[in-house]
Amino acid sequence: MRQFETLLLFSPELSADNREGMLKNIVAIIEREGGKIEKIDQWGMRDLAYPVRKQMRGYYVLVVYEGPSALVAELERNLRITEGIFKFLTVRLDEDEDSDKKEEAA
Repeated sequence: MRQFETLLLFSPELSADNREGMLKNIVAIIEREGGKIEKIDQWGMRDLAYPVRKQMRGYYVLVVYEGPSALVAELERNLRITEGIFKFLTVRLDEDEDSDKKEEAA
């Protein structure tokens, strides 16, 4: 299984409960598609470099997970149709980098 990370930009107008509900849905999609969550890092409210949907602030969340490649397609399909998520970016983490870190730790 490959390791991925998805950076999400939520609307600043969402309440904390709504954000938590959306994150639970994202986790459920990842687990349903055979993935495993490794880390959810909430960066909080940040200023944006340029307006996104007429907003100058956004709430950032980083989700690190591993799973099959088909999982990313399904997750991104769901993110596109979810109201309240302005932008997202998914990248595959370098497998060689992970093995180097494991060797250094040993």
